[in-house]
Amino acid sequence: MGILDLYKNCTLCPRDCGIDRFTGKGRCGEGTELRLAFAGLHSGEEPPLSGFNGSGTIFISGCNMGCPLCQNWQISGGSPPGGAVTLGRAVSTEEFASICCALQDKGAENVNIVTGSHAVPAIVRGLSAAQTAGLRIPVLWNSSGYDGIESLELLHEHVALWLPDLKTLDNDLAERFFNAADYPQAATRAILWMTHNNLHNVIVRHLILPGHLESTRAVLHWFADNIAGSARLSLMSQYTQIGNDNDMYPGPRRFLSMREYETVLEWLTEFGIEEGFCQDLVTGNDWLPDFTRPNPFSSALSVPVWHYAR
Repeated sequence: MGILDLYKNCTLCPRDCGIDRFTGKGRCGEGTELRLAFAGLHSGEEPPLSGFNGSGTIFISGCNMGCPLCQNWQISGGSPPGGAVTLGRAVSTEEFASICCALQDKGAENVNIVTGSHAVPAIVRGLSAAQTAGLRIPVLWNSSGYDGIESLELLHEHVALWLPDLKTLDNDLAERFFNAADYPQAATRAILWMTHNNLHNVIVRHLILPGHLESTRAVLHWFADNIAGSARLSLMSQYTQIGNDNDMYPGPRRFLSMREYETVLEWLTEFGIEEGFCQDLVTGNDWLPDFTRPNPFSSALSVPVWHYAR
């Protein structure tokens, strides 16, 4: 059985949809093709990931979540999963491998696979081909945290550092904002697997949601009790409302306040969380990507290497 056969009765992620993705689309809205939107050198990641030359980000089209708050909504598929046409182009195993190697040739510090949880078999094939072709820089798995354990095991021999989100531990909030009521259980299970198998090579990201500090406090408490010392925390303050101000938008409709930001910093001290990163307070949407452009980010933040429309 080849690795792509795992798409026949897909249980690769916590959706566990069981759909034959050779003949139809899974809950993620994707078949078996590996579709990419953009690849480039990105200097906006955590300092050790961006390094001197930038992280070699590869943005995978599609997503197994479909969060209505997603900053990458143009390529993630919207909400519900698969509910919108996503930007991107299918690539072969060989083209994916060549993109990885092109990033390395441009000086990338690593290959950073962004939101590929729905496409693990094809990504593993591509990484194997890239490493055979001479890829030597580390590979990062940059995910929502909504990963299946079977998928993580497939990735294990190829990935050097894990960069999962831990969005919330509140099931109601997970359903409302992130389109997955079981997200807290699935994400903590995946993160515990990562920390158990990759000691000190895990960075857990958490985005603070305005008006929902109790969710952040619960995440910090869980982090301190369960994985402090085995992972580093990356606290993000860049929440921005996506789209226009309509009644259907479920998320907060304002930026994080300075008082909220300072409160969370006080909690880091309370819980004894010392290792990690804390984003400066960001209020504005100039940084939001537009994947219809050859460079979705500002030129100060990103150097394009590959784009789906070229």
